[in-house]
Amino acid sequence: MNYLSTRGDHSPKRFCDILLEGLAPDGGLYLPEHYPQVNDATLSRWRSVYHVQGYAELAFEILSLYIDDIPADDLRAICAKTYTTEVFGTGEIVPLRHLDNGIWLEALSNGPTLAFKDMAMQLLGNLFEYELARRGEQLNILGATSGDTGSAAEYAMRGKKGVRVFMTSPAGRMSPFQQAQMFSLMDENIINIAVEGVFDDCQDMVKAVSNDLDFKRQYKIGTVNSINWARLLAQVVYYFAGYFQATESNHQKVSFTVPSGNFGNICAGHVARMMGLPIAKLVAATNENDVLDEFFKTGVYRVRASADTHETSSPSMDISKASNFERFIFDLLGRDGARVKALFGEALARSGQFDLSQHPAFNDIRLRYGFVSGKSTHANRLATIKESFEQHAMVIDPHTADGVKVAREQLQADVPMIVLETALPIKFAETIVEATGREPERPPKFDGIEALPKRVITMAADAAAIKQLIRSRCA
Repeated sequence: MNYLSTRGDHSPKRFCDILLEGLAPDGGLYLPEHYPQVNDATLSRWRSVYHVQGYAELAFEILSLYIDDIPADDLRAICAKTYTTEVFGTGEIVPLRHLDNGIWLEALSNGPTLAFKDMAMQLLGNLFEYELARRGEQLNILGATSGDTGSAAEYAMRGKKGVRVFMTSPAGRMSPFQQAQMFSLMDENIINIAVEGVFDDCQDMVKAVSNDLDFKRQYKIGTVNSINWARLLAQVVYYFAGYFQATESNHQKVSFTVPSGNFGNICAGHVARMMGLPIAKLVAATNENDVLDEFFKTGVYRVRASADTHETSSPSMDISKASNFERFIFDLLGRDGARVKALFGEALARSGQFDLSQHPAFNDIRLRYGFVSGKSTHANRLATIKESFEQHAMVIDPHTADGVKVAREQLQADVPMIVLETALPIKFAETIVEATGREPERPPKFDGIEALPKRVITMAADAAAIKQLIRSRCA
């Protein structure tokens, strides 16, 4: 399997090349040359694999369609090492829980940092360590987080041989629990950087460094953000696992609602649907930062400036530049790299927006690709958290609440609606208390985490400054 850039570079790259590279040299994102197609017989076999052999073996089956430059036995061993009951707390790894009226929650937050990012990041850490050892190389990971990516990456990479992590986050914009998870790590290969700005500023810094090809090559810069195809690929697996739990035959369809900020999680659903998974709708649920909802409703993609990006009670979605959205637009526009480059590399830089409302492909968004969207506000998420607790004895985090609110608006008769859970409620205790009047349950291993000593560097949103930091740590 070869990979190409969304901005037109078709130089053949194998999986392990792009695993360590992140962004393509032309600034685009990598996608496979084609999506492997899954027929009814394969779906039936995978259904049995998941229920009999488990999630790790299902992950191997799906990943091996895209990864042919790691020996099969090694890839199977990496999957088996990653997806264990010990790490994720249950043999199902991503169990479904029924909420109400055809709505199910897929539990993705049982990993080490209590967020769905662990599902991919734990695999990524093991893939990095394997490939770096095979090459005898080292890697400096530069990432940006609005909350959960950072801790998931750091817990997956801490102590890993040949890996150093530089993780940027918006100063003061994460919950106290999220900050404590990251900043309390004292491992020498983990460097936390609080950026004076919003998440989009952090993401812009990462892209600026990645686009400096000489610097990137000299200092071996890689990424764990969802712009890394390997991370997105790992997320494809739990769409299949959710489907197999919610259905009894391949003739049934399901829909998925995904709380969406950077568009990575739901983009994995798009990949699963393109492979042939029977998905009726892919529902993007946004918070007050509704760039994606605006696009799906109007065809206008309009990024917001930092000053216009709202600070909300679902902070991991406080994003106004959805990096992975470029992957979907690439498919939507018939994989026209030149057109995508004109939109994402030129139009956004020039005017901060583009308009596809009159493009013939706009109607395909819903009809061919199944995408719809909705928006949730602070009042909505408080009401949803309160209702879920009082009527179903189930406490959900604010981002999952955004998903549940929008999912209810998109229900279809006889089509199960699976909402992807994003985090455990303890990560956002203040909002849970506001909604329910009581503290959420805290896993014992996180008792007192907010009081631990913290190690973090604060800096302005300046790509030159972070380059200098990397130089100094690599000297």
